[in-house]
Amino acid sequence: MIRRYTLPEMGAIWTDRARFEAMLRVELAVSRAQAARGAVPADALAAIEARAAVDPDRIAEIEKTTDHDVIAFVSQVAESIGPEGRYLHLGLTSSDVIDTAFAVQMVQSADILIADVEQLRGVIAKKARDHMRTPMIGRSHGIHAEPTTFGLKMALMHDEFGRALERLRRARETVAVGKLSGAVGTSAHLSPKVEEYVCRNLGLRPAPIATQVIQRDIHAEFIGESVTRALMEIQLENHIPVIHEVLLLENQEQARERCLTTKHNRGTEAAQTALKMAAVMNNLA
Repeated sequence: MIRRYTLPEMGAIWTDRARFEAMLRVELAVSRAQAARGAVPADALAAIEARAAVDPDRIAEIEKTTDHDVIAFVSQVAESIGPEGRYLHLGLTSSDVIDTAFAVQMVQSADILIADVEQLRGVIAKKARDHMRTPMIGRSHGIHAEPTTFGLKMALMHDEFGRALERLRRARETVAVGKLSGAVGTSAHLSPKVEEYVCRNLGLRPAPIATQVIQRDIHAEFIGESVTRALMEIQLENHIPVIHEVLLLENQEQARERCLTTKHNRGTEAAQTALKMAAVMNNLA
């Protein structure tokens, strides 16, 4: 993540240590489930829960030899546990741990975003009420239009961010999915009951079906909504000063030049490109 653009609480979720801590939460939950089924001795589970710890520097050191991040992670955590560490990662494949931990991180991130948008809507709602009768000039085609109120503009933003909030909540629900079904999704080495227990313990639901990984369209939906919300915040942040600016035009010809020619208005080109891409996709279907 780019530090100067990242809030501390969000950045803390995506550090190397936080990633490994999330992976350790998955491993510990699996060990508990395995112990309940008799696959891990009770004294081994006690040792795992008491001594398991992550050391990102040591993981990086081991990875130089293994050239595999999860092997390095499991090896380091097993070192921290001692002999009982041999019961760690029992029945799992790498993506079981990576993807389930990733879901935990995305849910944590979504919770931050949802709380921020809820707070922002409260601020916008107050502005809308306070400026219900504050007059201002409207704008159309980059020039003055009919009068409006600043409160109406804020009310519009409140409505927009309400839709964004609903999309974020749906995206959070979508990404809250874990999988422990093994290398090709067949649950050959681990009972689906273990998967169900672990996911419930982590605040997730089991993927109804998976391969080696959780299908990536799930992640794409979350990322797409995050980008949409970010663009809305940019619009809110930058539109407010712009609405007080007046484009100085000497005549109608200048107005047409700014609004209707291809030099300044690329909407026609963008629409034509979208239609061409749709045609290409239709031919490939």
